[in-house]
Amino acid sequence: MRSVAVSSSGPGGPEAAARAARYAALDGTATAAGAVAILLGHTLDDQAETVLLGLARGSGARSLAGMAARHGRYLRPLLTLRRAQTRAACAALRLEPWEDPHNCDPAYARARVRHQVMPALSGALGPGIAEALARTAGQLLAQQECERLQGCDGGLEADRLAVLPAAIRTRVLRAAATAAGCPAGALTAGHVAGLDQLVTGWHGQRWTDLPGGVRGLRRCGKLLFTAGSRTGAGRPAGPSAAEPEGAGGRD
Repeated sequence: MRSVAVSSSGPGGPEAAARAARYAALDGTATAAGAVAILLGHTLDDQAETVLLGLARGSGARSLAGMAARHGRYLRPLLTLRRAQTRAACAALRLEPWEDPHNCDPAYARARVRHQVMPALSGALGPGIAEALARTAGQLLAQQECERLQGCDGGLEADRLAVLPAAIRTRVLRAAATAAGCPAGALTAGHVAGLDQLVTGWHGQRWTDLPGGVRGLRRCGKLLFTAGSRTGAGRPAGPSAAEPEGAGGRD
């Protein structure tokens, strides 16, 4: 275990200082060990609290998007799990998790959100508040990724899209298809899966037809959306005689 000294002065107070020191220690240790990834234990509950704190502070969309499942070599594999599930897993594996005493100290805003605000919201509005806040974060993050990956031609860089976590990538695909003119209510999981195959399982298939006469196709390393045949809407990605050979069958 490595200990570091934290100064409580500076912008953001002791919480921000502790966070900066923690990540600096993780980076230093990972570099010394030659690690290619650092796994963090943030859960869906942590994500919901982050979004709620952002809302209370009037933060912009970037802050409301919460924590990314992947940021450089930092990975958060537990973001879809509730905190109670991780505790149950530790108990089943006879592991004793370390509880940060600051997480119960009402002097800190996150502790108040965790132990007072979230229970009050669940009591007033019913269960599912944490999941709803986490979904909001996912949707905002997907929109930001869509804007980041989109070129001037409206296409999405397929290689960069492929390395996104599946949950974010499918949201990006849905947002891009909707922006291209697909009616959101008619866009099914099957349509999104067809687009995902053009990104992660591309083997020369030319396009996938979507609701609203929109067609998704892969060309020159990009996923593009064009006006397609309305009669073929919903057909999965695959070769089609409607397009001349070579017009879209090779990346």
